[in-house]
Amino acid sequence: MTQEMATVLEPRSLPNFVETPYVEDITGRAMAYLTAGFPIHFRGISGTGKTTLALHVAAKIGRPVVMIHGDEEYSTSDLVGGEYGFRSKKVVDNFIHTVLKTEEEMRKRWVDNRLTVACKNGFTLIYDEFTRSRPEANNILLSVLQERMLDLPAARGGTDGGYIRVHPDFTAIFTSNPEEYAGVHRSQDALRDRMITMDLDYFDEETEVRITQFKSGLLNGDAGKIVKIVRGLRESDTYEFAPTIRGCIMIAKTLSVQKVSANRNDSVFRQICLDILASETSRIGSIGNQVKVRETIGRLIEEIC
Repeated sequence: MTQEMATVLEPRSLPNFVETPYVEDITGRAMAYLTAGFPIHFRGISGTGKTTLALHVAAKIGRPVVMIHGDEEYSTSDLVGGEYGFRSKKVVDNFIHTVLKTEEEMRKRWVDNRLTVACKNGFTLIYDEFTRSRPEANNILLSVLQERMLDLPAARGGTDGGYIRVHPDFTAIFTSNPEEYAGVHRSQDALRDRMITMDLDYFDEETEVRITQFKSGLLNGDAGKIVKIVRGLRESDTYEFAPTIRGCIMIAKTLSVQKVSANRNDSVFRQICLDILASETSRIGSIGNQVKVRETIGRLIEEIC
């Protein structure tokens, strides 16, 4: 398998992907911007489905997908490519049996990394949480998105004059968390100006219920009850971190495995809700806040179930 083959994903629809009017609206707008030739940027808090939507849109485009996950340690070479390992060449001349001549040469081998692979072949690039990479590592994207040119280090060699022209089918989809999140850098204004940012909020109730059903297998009214509890906690402002659809899925999957129903008189159901939602919404060690969260969860269970 070549390096390029190893970095490419096949574009395919995600299993159990839920399409509601809310999701279809976001997908339709994203596809319109991409068709017009603009990169898109899904920005939102954790749990709003940014990466899932990016993969769904990429599947609709239908081109092979190259995925990069933002990392504090990245440099430009991690995106473009670099010299890795060595290529060895050895020549042995024994034409005259009494004379042995040996010539050996070793040099580093250049390997294209994922951004170069995507630009060169016209693949869809998904740069997930790109603001977790340092801004200077992402500077290479400025010319890619604007002039459609990729600058290459001289060490790469070749006859392309130090750059390649980006393939006409190349498409870029970015995702990021808000800048106040830990480990997130402020992206360059020039980079943000080259993409269309779509701010994502929590899914609507219908979408959350359907996602919870599909991910857990709960097909009765229990999924709806779980979602109402999580949304009620989200609206209460008694948390440090707002509960997301992930909390709904965790509760629903656990109920499905344990064969427990969302009944307020079932102590197992209550404990599952308390464990999962208190964990998701509070920092480790913040006992005072967990008490308020647990009280709110108990009240919501009584009202909804």
